[in-house]
Formats: sequence, structure tokens, C-alpha cells
Amino acid sequence: MTDRIWLKSYPPGVPADIDSNAYASLVHLMEESFEKFADRPAYSFMGRDISYGQTDLFSRQFAAYLQTLGLAKGDRIAIMMPNVPQYPVAVAAILRAGYVVVNVNPLYTPRELEHQLKDSGAKAIVIIENFATTLEKCIAATPVKHVVLCAMGDQLGFFKGALVNYVVRNVKKMVPPFELPGAVRFNDALSHGSKATLRKPEIKADDVAVLQYTGGTTGVSKGAVLLHRNLIANILQSEAWNSPAMKRIAEGEQPTCVCALPLYHIFAFTVCMMVSMRTGGKLILIPNPRDIPAVLKELSNHKIHSFPAVNTLFNGLVNHPDFNRVDWSNLKVSIGGGTAVQSSVAKLWFEKTGCPICEGYGLSETSPSATGNPVTSTEFTGTIGVPMPSTWLKLLDDEGQEVSAGQPGEISIKGPQVMAGYWQRPDETAKVMTADGYFKTGDIGVVDENGFFKIVDRKKDMILVSGFNVFPTELEDVVSQIPGVMECACVGVVDAKTGEAVKLVIVKKDPNLSESEVRNFCKENLTGYKQPKVIEFRNDLPKTPVGKILRRELRDK
Repeated sequence: MTDRIWLKSYPPGVPADIDSNAYASLVHLMEESFEKFADRPAYSFMGRDISYGQTDLFSRQFAAYLQTLGLAKGDRIAIMMPNVPQYPVAVAAILRAGYVVVNVNPLYTPRELEHQLKDSGAKAIVIIENFATTLEKCIAATPVKHVVLCAMGDQLGFFKGALVNYVVRNVKKMVPPFELPGAVRFNDALSHGSKATLRKPEIKADDVAVLQYTGGTTGVSKGAVLLHRNLIANILQSEAWNSPAMKRIAEGEQPTCVCALPLYHIFAFTVCMMVSMRTGGKLILIPNPRDIPAVLKELSNHKIHSFPAVNTLFNGLVNHPDFNRVDWSNLKVSIGGGTAVQSSVAKLWFEKTGCPICEGYGLSETSPSATGNPVTSTEFTGTIGVPMPSTWLKLLDDEGQEVSAGQPGEISIKGPQVMAGYWQRPDETAKVMTADGYFKTGDIGVVDENGFFKIVDRKKDMILVSGFNVFPTELEDVVSQIPGVMECACVGVVDAKTGEAVKLVIVKKDPNLSESEVRNFCKENLTGYKQPKVIEFRNDLPKTPVGKILRRELRDK
């Protein structure tokens, strides 16, 4: 689609293209903000603000410390934490020192963590102590040589920090015992770094910035290689897209964004953390978005302008009795992503806040934002919107040819935010990239005459639980290791709360195999959102004549 019919649907003031060469690297972008907004709060966490100037200082000290470990430019460093202030400090430090960020889900099991650390070749990890026991169980099988341990209260000052850590460790018992000999505490690392000098490496736009792990199109977790220029482009695209609404913030008021999505997820990483950094905003860090009363209590202390979230979070908040304790009158942008937003949720959100949920679409492979509904919309469209500035979308058939007008096809994306490929997997990269540079998403869509795209189906057997990809192949591989299982298959079923949920169907080898045995095994080997909600035992699975399991039949039943 060379004529970009969607440009006519852009709100006034949104450019057709952005300058993705505006910064030499993400470091350049961050350091500009550190200097420009030094006195402003960058992050708010548990009632304490951390300024841009402090973030600059701490990240410089941490970067200098990392360089003392003898790592080479381009080495990978994993971050495994919830939304705590050490996260953005670690990201800035890793990039400033010339290394690569590997975002890790802190709820991973030892099996999942081991795969990601080995695949990325991470030499070091920055991890919160709450999950150190997971690392202890697999570190020997990974290339990790250096561990930096963070605690919830590290950045809260001496007295408050000590109190928070005491409660987390001893009252709430959230830190299981662990042994990681040689691990260095985060605040000690800062202290070491303050005595060292940061050597500024030459960082180019085509250097790797982040490995963002995703199931891709096959379910084997692999790293989407995001270069500095990919992320810079997406930050500038998001900023330009939100600008018509954000321009309505009162003169002299600092833009404030809620970060309730986990920072290890590319949506929060770019749209919350990096866009807020670029615009000199304040980011409210929410460490546990599942605790809805605590989220609302925290938000009642702030003036909020921007709120990126997934459908489940919007739904949980807007239906909570404490919702109106928060002043929503300053909210300018509500961005829905990760999974489809339900029209009933969007309707209620708009009624109660006066700010529409603008649904967008993207993937780890696109840094992530590829499309969005205009932030000037007043009604819910049920579409994923139109392509972002500097972004092209087309719909392809199975032969890779563009489909004729009005026909469904595989959504394929081209733009400066599209990844360089999958980490050390040229074969997998070749499967998803076309000769003319389009990334094939595996989602089937249609487009209308105004350039609005709508997803109608999925090519791959992926299940989308609250915005997280779950791949049947991974689950089936894990469950088939249970001795009493003859064969199994899993599919996605509609779920009012999470959009889709995992249904697991098992044919028993051992007639005594129980549901609780299966659930316990899944709990040990799979993070929460991948675990089956429904488990069903059957005598056989529906199959094609060549023996391929008919997932659609399992779904329909």
C-alpha cells in the first residue's frame, strides 16, 4: 500500500514522518533529558520522588561499576525486576556503559529463566532479591558471572528504605531464602562506581540496545534484536502520535504517566519509560498492578495525564468501588494495547473519566507501536487504528502477494521501529521478513477506506492472555514430560477477565493421573499467565488423517 491512505485520518499536528536520525543513540536521548530536566522528578515510587539529576548520577555510577567487571562492549546484561526505581537506573547504566539490556519477566520459573540467560549469553544480571531463589536454581547452567541484588527499598532513603525492606522480608515474607555467593548489593555497586570513572564508549544507532524475548511466530522464546535506532524511532513516533492530546496539558505542568504495566514488557519499556524520559515527564511506578486498591490509593496522590494499560487493568480499575477516589479530570491519553480492548470496558472508562481508550497495536518485534487510534477520538472504533508516522502496513496472502481491496490478509509492517531480526536465528528471521523489508505478524486483518486496520483472526496458534503471548507448543512440551500423560493439546478459550485463557486437554497414560498433579507440575515449570485455567481429560484427541491435532475442534467444543 504505497499511497498511505491512512494519512487523511491523522489528527492535525501529527506528522506523516518522524526523523529517526534525530539522535545518535538512546544514550544521547537520555543524557539530553538528564541535563534538560535535572531538577524535575523522573520517577515516583512509594511516595518518594527521584529526580532526573539523581537518575543521571546513579546510572553513571552504576555504569562505571559495570565497566569494572571487565565486560566487553556489546555484552548482554539481564534485568529481572518489577517496577522499582532501580529498573530505569539499570537500563540507563547498561546502555551508557555500552552493553545490551535483556528484559526478563521476574515471575519466570527456573526453566524459563535458564533458557533466556543461555540464549542471550548474558554475563551479568540485575535482580530483585524477591526472585533470587529462582536464579539460584539455574545460575550454574548459564553464562552469568556477576549478580547485582536489589531490594524494594534501595532507593527510598535510609530510614524508609530500611522499613520497607524489613516489611517485605520479615512481615510479608516475600523474599524466600537463597544463596548466591559473590552477589553484590545494588547500593554497594553504586558506591564502588562512585570511585570509578565511566569510560564513554562510542555507541552508534545501529548498535544493539535491547534483546526483547518473545515467542515470535513459533513459540520458541527468542530475542527480538532492537537497535538504538529502532527504539529512538518508536519513542518519537509515540510522542508525535500523543501530541494533540498532550498539548492540552496546562502550561508549566509536568506531564505525568502511570506505569502499571511491567517494565520488562516492551509496551511499558518504550511507551511509559522511554517516552516519559524524552518528554521530561514524571513516571508513577506501580510495582504490583494486581493490587487494585493499592494502585488506586497511589494514583489518588497524583495529577495524571497519560495512562497506557491492557484491557484487564482498565476493567479491574473502572469496576472497583474506589475508582472515584482518583481525580481523573486531567487525563489526556488512555492507550490500550497488548490485547484487544473490550467495547464494554472502553464505554465505561469513557463515561467515568471523559478520556477515550485509544487502542493501538504492536509487537516486541516492532519496538512495539505500529498502529494507533487517533488520540482525538471520542468513540471506541473496535479497530487497531491507523499506521504510526513513518510506518507502512500491507495485507499479504499465503504467497506473499498483497490482497485485493476489502480482502483479509496477514498484517505486515515496515518502518524504522521494526527489529533487526531474531538474536542468532537467521532461519527464524527469514521466515518473518519479506524481501522488501516487511515484518509478517501472523495476525490476519482487514483495512477500510480510511486506513483503519482491524484484526479478524490469527495465523498462528497463539493464545493472548491479558496481553501476554502463550504458545501451545511450549505448554504441550512441558505437560508431555509428566509421566502419566499420553498426549496433550492446548488451545485458547474466551475469558471475560483476561480476553483468552488456556485450556489444556490431556489423554492419560496413567489412569490415576489427577488434575492437581498436572496443575502442580505446570506451576513449577510455567509462569502464571501460561498456566492452564481449564484442564480436561479425554480418551483421544481429534486429528487429521496425517495425525495433526485439530485445535479448532478442541476450541469449538
